[in-house]
Amino acid sequence: MNNSLEVLKSVYKPYRYTLKGSVTILETTSGNFVIKEKLKDLGELFQYLKSRNFNNFPKLIDESRSGVNVFEYIEDTKIPKEQKAEDLVSLVSNLHNKTTYYKDVTEDNFKKVYDDIDSNIKYLSETYENYYNTFFNEIMMSPSHYLFMRNYSKIKADLNFCQTELDKWFESVKDSHKTRVALVHNNLSLDHYIENNQDYLISWEHSRIDTPILDLIKLYHNEFFDLNFENIFDNYFHKFPLNDDEKQLLFVMLAMPPEINFDKNEFKSCLDLRRHLDYIFKTENLIRPYYAEKHEEQ
Repeated sequence: MNNSLEVLKSVYKPYRYTLKGSVTILETTSGNFVIKEKLKDLGELFQYLKSRNFNNFPKLIDESRSGVNVFEYIEDTKIPKEQKAEDLVSLVSNLHNKTTYYKDVTEDNFKKVYDDIDSNIKYLSETYENYYNTFFNEIMMSPSHYLFMRNYSKIKADLNFCQTELDKWFESVKDSHKTRVALVHNNLSLDHYIENNQDYLISWEHSRIDTPILDLIKLYHNEFFDLNFENIFDNYFHKFPLNDDEKQLLFVMLAMPPEINFDKNEFKSCLDLRRHLDYIFKTENLIRPYYAEKHEEQ
């Protein structure tokens, strides 16, 4: 990328350039541009989005360079993060609505999804059980080990919930031969959403055709700590209703507890474990009302 960047500097003749994360911003007398490493053929992707009447992405100025893409630079408008999240999920529901279709699949498709998640649940269950057995025999527990032991029953219950709901999900879809897919951004965060004269999604390098719930999972994992997701999900479900099996799989994936690793630094271990536990408790509070509502309907 460095060689390409030097060439672009000679072409655009910036009076200032700024490194921001993985991109370089060139400020020139003819406008501002963003230089980013080329990881995917975005020109073809953007043409597809235009054909679906979805134009909420930055203009690709130059994709002919080896190794980099040149985009128009768009200044973001500062708005409250909660409002920004609501606007983001409205845009994503629009993306899914405009690109969704039903795809023929074999039974192996659902079995592979089931096996992958089931394997992860079993791995986490075994890992946490080993932690429990090891820490139980300690005479003097460290603060992080004590915090884990105090919450082990909650972690175990969370994994049991995931296993039970995953089994129910597979039972409901195992004989299906179609699944709903859409173009998913697959890298959603507030940092990848810009509001200006219109709404923009940036950083499309991980996009693909897949189940729409991937975007909700990615957004939740990136932003759960700072946002209340009840209204965000309700907004999305209203504009792009998920069917029962999609919603069930979504909740399984959200409820999966993060893997806990104990660091040599005790303070860091306590901090990370507390964040993981916050994720479990917050996710349970998010999901519970949907199951209560379903129980009332039955």
